[in-house]
Amino acid sequence: MWARYSEFKQTVFELITVGYEILDGRILNTNSKWLAEKITAMGGKIIRMVTVGDSLKDISSSIREALRRRVDWIITSGGLGPTYDDLTLQGVAKALNRRLVLNRVAYEMLKERYKILAEQGVVDSPELTPARIKMAMFPKGAKPLRNRVGSAPGVIIKHGKTWIACLPGVPAELYSIFEEELQPLILKTIKKIYRVDRTIHVRKIAESSIAPKIEYLIRKYPGLYLKTHPKTIEAGVSRIEIQVSVMSNKEDEAVEKADEIENMIKNIVIEMGGEIETV
Repeated sequence: MWARYSEFKQTVFELITVGYEILDGRILNTNSKWLAEKITAMGGKIIRMVTVGDSLKDISSSIREALRRRVDWIITSGGLGPTYDDLTLQGVAKALNRRLVLNRVAYEMLKERYKILAEQGVVDSPELTPARIKMAMFPKGAKPLRNRVGSAPGVIIKHGKTWIACLPGVPAELYSIFEEELQPLILKTIKKIYRVDRTIHVRKIAESSIAPKIEYLIRKYPGLYLKTHPKTIEAGVSRIEIQVSVMSNKEDEAVEKADEIENMIKNIVIEMGGEIETV
């Protein structure tokens, strides 16, 4: 059982992960989870997560579909490297109907990076080969986001009212670019809304039994999200987890409302003969 934050206009995001290694199950998509946690904590709202293969057609179509939904931000991960199947920037360029051009700032970033890698003995030569230069070929109008961990720069571009940010798939690189380069830019666009989360662990009450009792709270309180999660039955005893998330334009109001709703749910549980677990 759930309700959306329909009363609040939030900054809306879509996440697109690129890579057949995700689709065939070889790699767990931890990047989207990490990004969703970060963005939600900032006050943003993720409305869709998509994973596509290393296909120019699929990448470009997923970008176009997100643009048609008029989201505020599209963030991609993966497909920025030097190999033939790193096609994310080509896909973005195709979706936006823009040419790929050499970005001089990104070129200098790569030049500096490979010089360091050569001095460290990581690569044999600092030469910017065609494969390396490929990582500086951006959709026209795009700007680089510095990669302090790896080689491929991140990319940011605005199309209409939508920002598109492209991050590498390597988690350490994605984390670094997001926190040091992208997050400050996102924060400038986030509509300031305060969110308070609570989790209530309940025993001896089935999800189907408590659902009607707390459904009215969703209609009564704007900015409220309720979600019940049934857990494994242990020794014949049902267990559920109730997630309470409250949003408000004022922090103290969010906290006050979360306290009130948490107490109301706990009272309902006790009245029904259930138990509150301390975790």
